[in-house]
Amino acid sequence: MNRKIRVGLVYGGKSGEHDVSLQTALAVIRAIDHTKYEVHPFYITKQGEWRSGAMLTGPVERVDLLKHDPDHDAPDAPAAASRTTALQPFFGSIQPASGQSSAQPAALDVVFPLLHGTFGEDGTIQGLLEMANVPYVGAGVLASAVGMDKVMMKKVFAQEGLPQCVFRHFTRTQWDKDRGYFLMEIEVSVGYPCFVKPANLGSSVGISKARNREELIEAVDLAFQYDRKVIVEEHVDAREIEVSVLGNEEPEASVPGEIVSSNEFYDYRAKYLDGKSAMIIPAELPEEKADEIREWAIRAFQAIDASGLSRVDFFLRKSDGAVFINEINTMPGFTPFSMYPLLWKESGKPYGELLDDLIRLAIERHTAKQSIRYTFDTD
Repeated sequence: MNRKIRVGLVYGGKSGEHDVSLQTALAVIRAIDHTKYEVHPFYITKQGEWRSGAMLTGPVERVDLLKHDPDHDAPDAPAAASRTTALQPFFGSIQPASGQSSAQPAALDVVFPLLHGTFGEDGTIQGLLEMANVPYVGAGVLASAVGMDKVMMKKVFAQEGLPQCVFRHFTRTQWDKDRGYFLMEIEVSVGYPCFVKPANLGSSVGISKARNREELIEAVDLAFQYDRKVIVEEHVDAREIEVSVLGNEEPEASVPGEIVSSNEFYDYRAKYLDGKSAMIIPAELPEEKADEIREWAIRAFQAIDASGLSRVDFFLRKSDGAVFINEINTMPGFTPFSMYPLLWKESGKPYGELLDDLIRLAIERHTAKQSIRYTFDTD
């Protein structure tokens, strides 16, 4: 391709992780090679309003995406010029090139959905892009949905024989109907302390540690503010180990890294606000244990049929060194200071090269899918 590759960046979104998405977008906008790529930004407000801006032809120097008011003005970075509650600006850019007129915008070659959490990494935006038949970075509809739903993810992992902590789950209706049963089941099977989480959310939003029945009930009530389904997991005295995975059919795993939380557990404040949590890269592990964890990470990636990128999180129990998979994140934090790119940097792949690989993998995956037949002749 002689011309620049036209890349659509979609960020923001109706999610509790909206601000995390803004950080990711700013990092990518600043770091992407503007001699290779023609960047077209699309911002989604917290209310779901889509806004398109001017094409970015060079790195952004002066911008703070976190200080703009999403209810009034779009970020400075995309120089947002239009706003709409429909998707007209976006669909106008992803239309097939063969159908363009001189008055229509050039079709995008690939979309980078820099969206975290609900409506971003749960298969919804991926479904939109599949229907538009446009290449996009990251996991497909199925892998995104399974990776987002902790209950379905753990069921798939169990089918694949991946080691996990004890967990229980229930919906709001089930909890309201038979709270006593679930309290007893958790206390007998999971025990205290335990962790209570919304099934479909990331960045540790809505997660609590419960040490007794009263705290458990409070934690469940909090989790139900973010999802209709809740998962309760046993507490394991363990080190938190993370691995980055990159690829499509033949994925590769980075060196493992370790998170040392500044809080009692790695919650939203410890991740993003207090700046006191530590990342140890690479993790101090025997070579055999590091290789074992990397192999589990690839198996988890393949178990949900992921593609592009994922970060896989593990517990390494302190008492005996047993490994438990915690979760897979199909659209992890992606600033240059996030664990995913830092692990690849330590593995010999810097941030800019990582962006190149993800865009290449998206186009390769899309090209391979074009040979699949979705209709058939009945004659």
